[in-house]
Amino acid sequence: MGTLSFLRPAKKVPTAWWSAEDPMTTKPKMSTLTILILGEWIFGTGDAILIAADIGNTPWTVLAEGIAVNIDWSIGQATFLVSVAVLFLWIPLKEKPGIGTILNAIIIAGAIEVMVPLLPTPESFAIALLQVSLGIILIGIGSGMYLTANLGPGPRDGWMTGIQRVSGVPIGRVRILLEIGVLIVGWYLGGTFWVGTILFAITIGPVVAICLSIAGHLGSQDGSNLNTDQ
Repeated sequence: MGTLSFLRPAKKVPTAWWSAEDPMTTKPKMSTLTILILGEWIFGTGDAILIAADIGNTPWTVLAEGIAVNIDWSIGQATFLVSVAVLFLWIPLKEKPGIGTILNAIIIAGAIEVMVPLLPTPESFAIALLQVSLGIILIGIGSGMYLTANLGPGPRDGWMTGIQRVSGVPIGRVRILLEIGVLIVGWYLGGTFWVGTILFAITIGPVVAICLSIAGHLGSQDGSNLNTDQ
């Protein structure tokens, strides 16, 4: 493997020195919790950057914005509402949330709530595209950090995997159907769907995969846990 092998997209979530051995633990290591919280804040900040760019949000944020418009809440508050609602949908699927699941709902919504008012509105479409690109990169970095912490999936990811387990439908198809469904509902409610949404949909998979590979490289002295060849 070459010197840039850590940029090879990971095919699964790698194990790092900070990863929790048990995702359901109630007493994670401080390093694990720190990586988790920092990753989720970075993720939420990336989402906020996309919102501020105003040329299209992520599908779930399109839904949150649509809800916010109709009930006169902020997008951050609506994001938290959506996360809580999705957690209730875990119940019939018999999914169990971890510490990371609960913190995901709180911290990402909190980051959006804090950061959106502080971010500039782009003065040109080109700057807006650059802002969206930065947001996508931060979402990828945040995902790589909180996923490798291994303290439970986010509310939306857990709902997705729960549906897959119960229905037997391939996980990729479940994800696509959920993303399209929430996007349509959010757009109908008044959420922002445009070129930023499309750019996110096209690039987020590879960006997260590369960030997971980098996290696996940083979390291992010999790089043996990258899981890029499976």
